[in-house]
Amino acid sequence: MNPLFYENVKILDRIEKEKFTAEILEFKSLKGANDLDLAGEIFFARETGMSLKQVKITLRNGSFMTEAGALYFMKGRISAQTNVGGVGGLMKKAFKSYLNQESTFKPTYEGTGEIFLEPTFGHYVFFELDNESVIVDKGLFYACEPSLQVEPAMQGNLSSGLFGGEGWFQTKISGTGLCILEIPVPREEVLIYELNNEKLQVDGNFALLRTEGINFSVQKSSKTLVGTLASGEGLLQTFEGTGQVWLAPTQPVYKKLETYGVQALNKSKNISNDV
Repeated sequence: MNPLFYENVKILDRIEKEKFTAEILEFKSLKGANDLDLAGEIFFARETGMSLKQVKITLRNGSFMTEAGALYFMKGRISAQTNVGGVGGLMKKAFKSYLNQESTFKPTYEGTGEIFLEPTFGHYVFFELDNESVIVDKGLFYACEPSLQVEPAMQGNLSSGLFGGEGWFQTKISGTGLCILEIPVPREEVLIYELNNEKLQVDGNFALLRTEGINFSVQKSSKTLVGTLASGEGLLQTFEGTGQVWLAPTQPVYKKLETYGVQALNKSKNISNDV
């Protein structure tokens, strides 16, 4: 183990269980630039709060499942298993992956040692399930304990499928265990609502996650069509029931900045309507 490497790494989050430890690592600095252009990009990334992150899984005669292609390197007595399930299983998995935009095969790594997943400037978060199910946006799943089941989830009604902004399918994660999600904004910019037989309505497509017990639909902002048109809000993503809903209010801001630049934020028009 190189102590210099770990001196440059900060542990953002850590969960330890009997057979594995999962960590979200953050590199404190990047000093390997060998020309001014690259150094400038690294400087501006650091000044804006961007940092390189990486997920590390330490197995102790345990196992962990990841998205295909997520592995960066591993050390120890670890083997990778992929359950294809014959031609029929192959076709079924390929169809499911097409529906929810997840990888067709999710390798499971078994044994004792260390697994490092691909580094990225993105953001990760841990989510623990306890004999329950959660619905997440397509593409958010990153890794989990093999005790969890990951599969497509069809929208429960016509309005959410046609107007919900997520298509007809999202990703359902079920069971008991730890799941790692790759989210579009930092963890501190995620707003978690605990609904108790309540309603939450969102003007935009920035809800990341909902637990079972929360029904999702798309409803008019007013009881009448005239009222909806007059309000200027149109259709609203609607979450009703008891459970959690995760929102990323800053996600539309980043999308608009990326597309139109800072000047676009000077407009009083609702940001979420354009993204």
